[in-house]
Amino acid sequence: MPVSAAGADPAGGVYVHWPFCESKCPYCDFNSHVRDTVDHARWRAALIAELEHFQARMPDLRVGSVFFGGGTPSLMEVETAAAVIAAIRRLWPCGDDCEITLEANPSSAEAANFHALAEAGVNRLSLGVQSFDDRALRFLGRRHDTAEARRALEAARKAVDNVSIDLIYARPEQSLTDWQAELREALAFGLGHLSLYQLTIEPNTGFYSAARRGAFRMPGDSETARFYAATQDMTVAAGLPAYEISNHARPGLESRHNLAYWQGRPYVGVGPGAHGRLLIAGQWWATAQTAKPEGWLAAVETAGHGTASLTPLAPRERGEEAVMMGLRLADGIPSGAVDALDAVIDAARRADLVAEGLLVNDNDRLAATAQGRLLLNEVLARLLA
Repeated sequence: MPVSAAGADPAGGVYVHWPFCESKCPYCDFNSHVRDTVDHARWRAALIAELEHFQARMPDLRVGSVFFGGGTPSLMEVETAAAVIAAIRRLWPCGDDCEITLEANPSSAEAANFHALAEAGVNRLSLGVQSFDDRALRFLGRRHDTAEARRALEAARKAVDNVSIDLIYARPEQSLTDWQAELREALAFGLGHLSLYQLTIEPNTGFYSAARRGAFRMPGDSETARFYAATQDMTVAAGLPAYEISNHARPGLESRHNLAYWQGRPYVGVGPGAHGRLLIAGQWWATAQTAKPEGWLAAVETAGHGTASLTPLAPRERGEEAVMMGLRLADGIPSGAVDALDAVIDAARRADLVAEGLLVNDNDRLAATAQGRLLLNEVLARLLA
């Protein structure tokens, strides 16, 4: 099976997880933790040691992107980001055009470091704005307000050429008109990339408990479908069509790192709870790091790595991953890769889904239609049954 389900640049990526936040947002189910103090020197050394551990196992990785996620990576010391970037460039081939993204909150303190982060090698900033409505920001548990978000966005644009923002929509009590106004403001900044997510209620979050108590009502399926349709219309008109279910970009400004995931390329994941996909001597492996920060740090310092599991992936597992990831993309899966996935795709059900207008299967690709991406979980369940 091809490394890339889309036949694109085969360069892989490195994901670096910084698990710490100033507070836990009620919608967040990521591996993020609040700590009073962090020993940055220990964490810097451990991240570099973990990178060296993976380089010994996958020395041929060609790095096309680096992504600092979290948690809140903009809370790490600039020296840590600089040291990690330098280590990645030392350990693997990594061109001057390598995309290096860091997620940041739009607080004034973090925005003050944007220029220093750019000097350290970060060339793409992804800001967790989440809303341009102060009432909504309070509901979402965010620590910034809209004025601070606008200032941080301007600071980011002065520091780097490539800036993306995250927004959350289809929130309780949010009208379609309200969302269109927020999205219109976001589009007015003229950014090259937007990540636009519908609010979902995940287990083990503050919102999950609140929703079960009846503290708020989530929009129904018909309401969220209207939000989604309006989002597509507005972003297409602004020149930022969806290249993936929740991600929109001007042509050429798609997130290279996320494309590495969706196109099935290899990537190394370091830091608490990080996952990876390694290709070693023709065999694919799934990696998962120890999730608890203190446990991961202790493991790296005593055993030389924090890997909790290293699992070989059978061809069928890889094939199912390629389908699940590839169909998230507007371009879908190219025909050459589809041929290699016949063992996992039910041909009769594929034909049914095409007839129902949920998939398109032509000489060039297998892709979900706009309606199919809206119902992707159902499409995948039928296609891979």
